[in-house]
Amino acid sequence: MKILNLYACLGGNRFKWGDEHEITAIELDKDLAEMYKKRFPNDKVIVTDAHQYLLENYQNFDFIWSSPPCPTHSRARFMNPLVNAEYPDLKLYEEIIFLDKYFEGKYCVENVIPFYTPLIAGKQRGRHIYWTNFALPNDLEERNLAIMGSGTNEVKQLCEFHHIDLSDYKGNLRKDKIARNLVDFAAGETILNTAMNINKKSTKQISLF
Repeated sequence: MKILNLYACLGGNRFKWGDEHEITAIELDKDLAEMYKKRFPNDKVIVTDAHQYLLENYQNFDFIWSSPPCPTHSRARFMNPLVNAEYPDLKLYEEIIFLDKYFEGKYCVENVIPFYTPLIAGKQRGRHIYWTNFALPNDLEERNLAIMGSGTNEVKQLCEFHHIDLSDYKGNLRKDKIARNLVDFAAGETILNTAMNINKKSTKQISLF
């Protein structure tokens, strides 16, 4: 199956997808893209704008996962009084509408639960909200991590939780922010299996779509 993984970061959602699929990952941060490639050497990694790439290449894939940037939607921004007011980035909803109306395969758009009532109804699971064109299981598993401390200790716990290593990252993004934004791989595995109509217990594929 041909999969497009947008805003790939270090592939939190992709970790349990295996190597039997043809996966194209899009990441704008070149340092993260290099680290993703080392982590998943069989994937095709492209350093470019994911939003534009989707518009130009959506028809070439069977399954599309998109995790657009979440800071302008997050409830957490109101916990910090120093954060400046700004418009929510509506590219999130552009992609949901676009995929729903133009894409013939299966898709999943993921984001945090927003501080406002979602403009398009999604499916809330754990701390996240998902927009899909297939039914998600009500018991979708999201592992929880109780972070103790902050700073270096927090990054260490998050890296262990997501099975990643950020020690070699030289880019401009904060390491704690990178680690916090990763999708739990247990949820990523369940969602792809559900899209493919695979029974998790038997791993028997009934049909692709």
